[in-house]
Amino acid sequence: MTFDPLVQTGWLADHLDDPDIRIVDIRGYVKKRDLRGDGRQEAEYLAARDEYDEAHIPGAVYVDWTSDITDPGDAVPAQVAPPERFADLMGSLGVDDGTHVVVYDHAGSQFATRLWWALVYYGHERVSVLDGGWKKWIAEDRPVSARVPTPEPAVFIPRPQAAWRADAGAVLAASQAPGDTLILDARDEGQYTGAVTRGEGRPGHVPGAAHLHADTLLREGGTFLEREEIEGRLRDAGASEDRDAPIVAYCNGGVAATVLLFNLYRLGYTNLSNYDGSWNEWGVREDLPAER
Repeated sequence: MTFDPLVQTGWLADHLDDPDIRIVDIRGYVKKRDLRGDGRQEAEYLAARDEYDEAHIPGAVYVDWTSDITDPGDAVPAQVAPPERFADLMGSLGVDDGTHVVVYDHAGSQFATRLWWALVYYGHERVSVLDGGWKKWIAEDRPVSARVPTPEPAVFIPRPQAAWRADAGAVLAASQAPGDTLILDARDEGQYTGAVTRGEGRPGHVPGAAHLHADTLLREGGTFLEREEIEGRLRDAGASEDRDAPIVAYCNGGVAATVLLFNLYRLGYTNLSNYDGSWNEWGVREDLPAER
């Protein structure tokens, strides 16, 4: 890591006109609904394009986290888009190797870090997340716009970094070799313990996984905790002082997991991986063990 990928609203306000910066609005939602009285839930993945059209940070383009950066041909929901599809999107947004991408969502968390992870996975490390996101920007009465920019097309060359994306086989192997790899479950506590079950999935978690809910790294207003607090929470969850120790994170669809990975990366951890299939895949595969 050559720079801190977390940027502040003041810094972005001072760099709105920089020609090498592309601001990306990726606001969206995961809306949950209880199905029965036994903890079973369903989740709906939603974009917030209408909110972007109403107002956004000047110069920002919009990315729909549910479709633009996902693979429509994958049976597992929300999997990262394949290289050609991702490259076409980035190129249409004017992103090339020299572009500094600054991403924000409502509060600077999981959707923004999901795009951060996808870009890093495809070999583009010059990407930052806006701390506090849209909520902090408007709370500070900073400028907004309804104008949709038309960037000059660029050529984005995807260079997949395989180590950044784990599959079920790799997670199973890590689960069966306790102590070698830290597996972090970023879902809420109810899902981790099995008290709450999403969709058709089984209750519980990957055997041996530790728990660290992604939201616990954020303040109430949506900004990230100080580095020392984040590191303390990661230590409590089992993260080693060895910055090269392997860590794999998962959630339901490989989205909230990227909040943990983003902060681990900021702290200098180098051997990080996102189980992209996460519980959307693991929870419905009877050939994979689940623990409660």
